[in-house]
Amino acid sequence: MAPIQYIVEGGHRLKGAIEPSGNKNAALPIIAAALLTEHPVTLDNVPRIRDTETLVELIRSVGASAEWRGRNRLAIHAKEIRAADLDPDLCIRIRASILLAGPLLARCGEVALPPPGGDVIGRRRLDTHFLAFEQLGATVTATDKIELRASGLKGADVFLDEPSVTATENALVAAVAAHGTTYLRNAASEPHVQDLAHFLVALGANIEGIGTNTMVIHGASTLGQASYSIQPDHIEVGSLIGLAAVTRSPLRIVRAGTEHLRSIRMGFERLGIVCEVAGDDLIVPSEQTLRIKDDFGGHVPKLEDQPWPAFPADLMSIAIVTATQCEGVVLMFEKMFESRMFFVDKLISMGARIVLCDPHRAIVAGPSRLRGARVVSPDIRAGMAMLLAALCAEGTSKIDNADQIERGYERIDERLNALGAKITRVPERGR
Repeated sequence: MAPIQYIVEGGHRLKGAIEPSGNKNAALPIIAAALLTEHPVTLDNVPRIRDTETLVELIRSVGASAEWRGRNRLAIHAKEIRAADLDPDLCIRIRASILLAGPLLARCGEVALPPPGGDVIGRRRLDTHFLAFEQLGATVTATDKIELRASGLKGADVFLDEPSVTATENALVAAVAAHGTTYLRNAASEPHVQDLAHFLVALGANIEGIGTNTMVIHGASTLGQASYSIQPDHIEVGSLIGLAAVTRSPLRIVRAGTEHLRSIRMGFERLGIVCEVAGDDLIVPSEQTLRIKDDFGGHVPKLEDQPWPAFPADLMSIAIVTATQCEGVVLMFEKMFESRMFFVDKLISMGARIVLCDPHRAIVAGPSRLRGARVVSPDIRAGMAMLLAALCAEGTSKIDNADQIERGYERIDERLNALGAKITRVPERGR
């Protein structure tokens, strides 16, 4: 497939209502977990993006049937599956291929996974997955492939050495199939982890402590069929808040899942952006001062990511672009990935005033008048951040490698154009 380029005409105000897609980071583990049951599963509000399409291809390759019934409804039936060799070309496209380890180990007793791919935002260790599987009774060997075997998974008291989201999801799925009770401690508790747990409960699993960092799983429950709707993507909601702010646009984000937005709203309030809650909708007014709030005593404030329920790492790129349009100075501290901030050189080339202190910290001084430029999308979130920058810049920008954006944001060009944006999607030409 030819690479995609976005041609973006900046400076247009947007207006209207937009509904966020289903949570990509919930849809992926839920699609994988549908392999746990031999009964039919129907999933609604599944984002039709490249990552989900790739995972659907992967589950078909092990014998499951998966059929799109409408734009965002996916029917899966894993009546008979096999521990087939997974296509390395598919696995390298997405990090979520690692999520097949838990359900395939549970159903088949073995699995061999090629190394997973995904965004290049720094080292993303897999040790936590392997340590959890070993505690549940599996053996793990890693050469050119990751091989896992278990004659029978057994409940255990599992302490994760870091609150990794995907490791929590893999351990949770394996524990549901294990005999006995599992205590899963230091678990991630992000909304997408909660969504996976609720899906497993809908299948018939017995899970306590959903939404906390200690879950108790009473395993080996009989799993049946289920219909389940994926919750809205809180990261997309945060991206839309930033979009409304930098373009000075009034937007209504409908069915936004407001119960999961407290830390996100608090983070944007630090940049001077206040949102209004109307039921399950979120309203971003256009007339705001966009003034960064100093810490007490006039000190330079800091916006930092931390494990949920704090401000999420996946919104740091969006927050950095938003801060370039706000009055004041702020220190952005991204703790998790040592390569996520390397896109700021592209913002600097557009006119942003940013000092990259080290791989994890940047000082942003605003507001800056951004100019259109030709830039490259390095990963999903930085790509969306570059799109925000292009939409508020003077002149026209070209975003190469826009395929990365489309891995995480469904039909984003069409949906933003419906609000008044000017985005043209074309095949990428020579850089």
